[in-house]
Amino acid sequence: MHVNGKVALVTGAAQGIGRAFAEALLHKGAKVALVDWNCETGMKCKAALDEQFEPQKTLFIQCDVADREQLRDTFRKVVDHFGRLDILVNNAGVNNEKHWEKMLQINLVSVISGTYLGLDYMSKQNGGDGGIIINMSSMAGLMPVAQQPVYCASKHGIVGFTRSAAMAANLMKSGVRINAICPGFVNTPILETIEKEENMGPYIEYKDHIKDMMKYYGIMDVSFAFSPPMIAGGLITLIEDDALNGAIMKITNSKGIHFQDYDATPVHVKAQ
Repeated sequence: MHVNGKVALVTGAAQGIGRAFAEALLHKGAKVALVDWNCETGMKCKAALDEQFEPQKTLFIQCDVADREQLRDTFRKVVDHFGRLDILVNNAGVNNEKHWEKMLQINLVSVISGTYLGLDYMSKQNGGDGGIIINMSSMAGLMPVAQQPVYCASKHGIVGFTRSAAMAANLMKSGVRINAICPGFVNTPILETIEKEENMGPYIEYKDHIKDMMKYYGIMDVSFAFSPPMIAGGLITLIEDDALNGAIMKITNSKGIHFQDYDATPVHVKAQ
């Protein structure tokens, strides 16, 4: 899919990875709905992007993605404003082992809800033109992290859901592709939460173990100060390569952009 002229919705778009994604999409000629719970940060983000791009290219909507009604209203507002939806990036996420139920609502349940809402608007079965959905997981969705068990569970869930939903979307001839990105450590505000007891709960005493992992794997940047960051490049690749569906893209400092390999899944199995 060519990005130019398309309409994208990005959750958690006010800062960090989400903002890098929004900027990359705008550079490619898309219109972008910036969705975030933080109104002040979201408005600052839009103002900054308006200095680089035409103001009508972006729309900011405050939304708590864990609130299903708010999320549904947000999708409707985006389609009413821009007339269509082509690209959905379910990026919003938090790290909070202390209040893990809320974390699951944001990290996993909202991704599932967002995916289904995206399919409602984009699926050819519903009169849409097709499109693409990218769900943000993490390398923690592919490996265990002792200090963040519920965070890991949420990210593992995204990988399993994305692969399965992609197969279902293809089976239904929806015209919508669904992929996931699993980045390593990224220099964003969420990285700072490992220093806070209010986020880590009982695992705060093991924060140095995570810091050791950071040193080993390295930390990626999302700044556009010098060039588009690798993680934003990964997003564009998933959008533009029409052959990718159910792909789990890994992005790390050491290996760059690569993909998780899986054994072929037997889709149709005859009863014995």
